[in-house]
Amino acid sequence: MDFIFLSKTPLFRGMTPQETETLLGCLSPSSKTFQRGSVIYHAGDIINTIGIVLSGSVSIENDDVWGNKSILDRVGSGQVFAETYACTPGVPLMITVVAVEPSEILLLDIGHVLHVCSNACGFHNKLIQNLLSIASQKNLHLSRRIFHTSSKSIRGRLLSYLSFQASQQGSLSFEIPFNRQQLADYLSVDRSAMSNELSKMQKDGLIEVRRNHFTLIKIHSEKTSPSNL
Repeated sequence: MDFIFLSKTPLFRGMTPQETETLLGCLSPSSKTFQRGSVIYHAGDIINTIGIVLSGSVSIENDDVWGNKSILDRVGSGQVFAETYACTPGVPLMITVVAVEPSEILLLDIGHVLHVCSNACGFHNKLIQNLLSIASQKNLHLSRRIFHTSSKSIRGRLLSYLSFQASQQGSLSFEIPFNRQQLADYLSVDRSAMSNELSKMQKDGLIEVRRNHFTLIKIHSEKTSPSNL
């Protein structure tokens, strides 16, 4: 186990590698490897563990009965997933967690996470504080997705998402963490229609795009009519 890596993750932030190693001894950890496309948690499962991505990445997805898929989030190395359901006993998962690529996942029993061990170590309290902070950040992320998908038009959704990414990354030129299908699923739009709209936006001089790399082009406001949004 790479305790230096773990001590730098959001869940163990503020702890030394030595403290992280000691704390893990109280958390009943288990590590599992998943191949690309493997399901880590199924919708309908009742779980009592949270996951930390040690390597690779996972997708948080929702599928309706007609097979339509929505991607709610993509979780990368060092990040936590399924904490909300693990902290809510008896509530079935409404999402499916899938490995996007070969991934190693550290699973922690939520009972051991939330209940301070007999040693009453100060860094266990820090762990709980970090978990609360992570859950709060996840709520903000879901709120942003609702904001990005509030527009009735595909262009409006793309502009909202791409503007946010530029702001987050501090540059008009940036890469997004999704491929075309994943971006369409995240924005709840048809992939072909979205690809057509991206081509139109490029012709209109709004963006330059190559695979998942985007450059936003500032233009005078009068060149963008409200009808395009």
